[in-house]
Amino acid sequence: MMTYPVSVTVEPRLTGHNKLTTALRPVLAIPHALLVGPVYWSSRTGGAGLLGAAAYLMAIVSWFTLLITGEHIRGIREFSLYYLRWHTRNLAYMGLFADAYPSFGDGAYPATIDVISPSVPRDRTSIAIRLLLAIPHVILLVFLTFGWILTTLVAWFAILFTGAYPPSLYPFGLAVMRWTLRVEAYLLLLVDEYPPFTLE
Repeated sequence: MMTYPVSVTVEPRLTGHNKLTTALRPVLAIPHALLVGPVYWSSRTGGAGLLGAAAYLMAIVSWFTLLITGEHIRGIREFSLYYLRWHTRNLAYMGLFADAYPSFGDGAYPATIDVISPSVPRDRTSIAIRLLLAIPHVILLVFLTFGWILTTLVAWFAILFTGAYPPSLYPFGLAVMRWTLRVEAYLLLLVDEYPPFTLE
C-alpha cells in the first residue's frame, strides 16, 4: 500500500494538560482563527481566516497555470504550504492535542505536516475537475467535523476536571484532523493523489 503524500504528525499528549489555558482556549485561539481559520468545515473552510482566503485565491491562479503549463508557481506553492503548516498547528491547539501556544508564522510545534511534491508534469485531468472530485470528502467532513467538535467539547470538560484528554476520544479527533488536512492539500493543488476515505 502506497503512503499518501500528506502526513500529519502530532506528539501524543493525553495527560498533564494545563487546565487554565484549556479553559481559555476558545479565547486564546481567536488571533490564529482570524488568520488561518477555525476548526469547523463549511462551504468556506480554508477561506475562513485571512491566510486561508489568500491561499484559496492563489489556488485559483494555480489552477489556471497548472492547466496551461503543468507546473505549480513556486511562490504560490510555498505560501500554500506555509498556510497549511500554520493551520495544522492551530487545529492541534484548538483540538486540545497540544498545550503550547502556536507561534505566529513558522516555528517548532508538537504538530507538523509534511507534503511531498508531486511529479512534474502534473495530472491536468484531475486538476481540471478537482472541485468535483473533492465533493464526497467535503460532505463527509461536514459530519465528521461536527462529531470532532462534540468530542473536543467532551475532552475540554474532562481536561478541566482531570487534566487528561480521554484516551477513547483522542484517535477520532486526530483522524478527522488528518483527513481534513489531506483534503485541504488536495484542494490547494499541492498533491494530485486522491485522498483516501479513512480515519486511519
